[in-house]
Amino acid sequence: MNKTVNPNELKPVDDVGPLYAARQKVYPQSVSGTFRRIKWSLMAICLGIYYFLPFVRWNRGLGAPSQAVLIDLPNSRFYFFFIELWPQEVYYFTGLLIVAAVALFLMNSVGGRIWCGYLCPQTVWTDLFYAVERLIEGDRRERMKKAKSSDPLKLERVSEIVLKHSIWLMIAWWTGGAWVLYFNDAPTLVKELVTFQGPMLAYIWIGILTATTYVLAGYMREQVCTYMCPWPRIQAALTDEWALNVTYRYDRGEKRTSVKKAAELRALGQQVGDCVDCYQCVAVCPTGIDIRNGPQMECIQCGLCIDACDNVMAKIGRPKRLIGYDNDINIHRRQEGKAPIYRIVRARTIVYSAIIAAIGSFMVYTLATRSLLDVNVLHDRNPVAVKLSDGSIRNAYTVRLLNKSGYDRAIAIDVEGPINPTMHVVGVDSVTPDRPIIVIPRDSTSELRLLVTAPAENNAEKSIPVRFHVMDIGLGVAASATDNFVAP
Repeated sequence: MNKTVNPNELKPVDDVGPLYAARQKVYPQSVSGTFRRIKWSLMAICLGIYYFLPFVRWNRGLGAPSQAVLIDLPNSRFYFFFIELWPQEVYYFTGLLIVAAVALFLMNSVGGRIWCGYLCPQTVWTDLFYAVERLIEGDRRERMKKAKSSDPLKLERVSEIVLKHSIWLMIAWWTGGAWVLYFNDAPTLVKELVTFQGPMLAYIWIGILTATTYVLAGYMREQVCTYMCPWPRIQAALTDEWALNVTYRYDRGEKRTSVKKAAELRALGQQVGDCVDCYQCVAVCPTGIDIRNGPQMECIQCGLCIDACDNVMAKIGRPKRLIGYDNDINIHRRQEGKAPIYRIVRARTIVYSAIIAAIGSFMVYTLATRSLLDVNVLHDRNPVAVKLSDGSIRNAYTVRLLNKSGYDRAIAIDVEGPINPTMHVVGVDSVTPDRPIIVIPRDSTSELRLLVTAPAENNAEKSIPVRFHVMDIGLGVAASATDNFVAP
């Protein structure tokens, strides 16, 4: 029977520790191998693109910006080599965001958190900061020894710390500086910044990005991945049993023992695992986890533990890939004596690939077939119509013409809907009175006030649909917009 407990008899529970565990600083050891080389290569590519892309030139003609990639906020333009996007085409950025999100899902379905391990900006810059730290202070053991030194203020140690942080700040400063170069002509802005003649907003953003890069990559490091980044939580909900993650093959590694003991047990014909408990996989991990404990949220799937374990296996004469990109399904199949199965192509990856292909193809098609001439019409609201002394009806419209090309256009304007209409462009001398022809400057928006007049006896309806046609009389390119012609 359940016994009733008197609350007064309950003993208070002592506080056994803090709510949050104190951070244990991680000292990753350097390692060589396949995945380390991949990370070096991708780091060089990513940083090279980020730092030097603003200086790449692209000829767009006289008067147009010559920077290949430029976010021109004052003129509301985005330039990407031969592509020029206007604010009205913001849907392209929406499409890019969708493609990027689905591509992230696809990478997760194939290889787990390979984005986190190889391409994430936090990973790339942290890796760079670690490389500087190793170059100046030494590898794992040297850094740990210096951190525990009884004389941390001796001149040699202080000089190392000052040099390390100076290089970190230089990298962080150039990171912030490279970012602002995407918003103005890079060579010009560099000259202005160096001579302290740059805009104050540029200095502010350089300061913000310098501070965030220095703090996140130099101090917080793995804590950003563990606590701040939402992707580890999202990734866990999106993955499936076939995704390839960095996995310790416990079917081959257990039971663990030393190299000498393993040799003795094998000589006696006893079963023993390949893992020799060397802890090299832990020593090289940038987040300080033990991959042998199974899947963990802190693991960024960088593959450095694979290289470390492969190096140890090569030294003791055992097969490589005790740790590798694998899944539990294949581990269980090996335990049952079956061959492993890798299903990269499956329903999930096919759907993701199809979404990327469909959205990407649609964006490419619309970009290739888009018109560089556009028109928007807005009817005056007060008054909506005016009756003239001769009895005719006049409606006024604001017409906005967009010339997205790199040359001036001679534009003819036609109107359909009312019977026997006449048009007049306020403040503009047109070549013909009934069919206004206007010259629109290149890469610009022109706003016109257009008056449409029609006889009342021929247009007795209260509201008549009206269509405005604009045509480049030299190239035959046309665009149109609709509104209504109304009676007072």
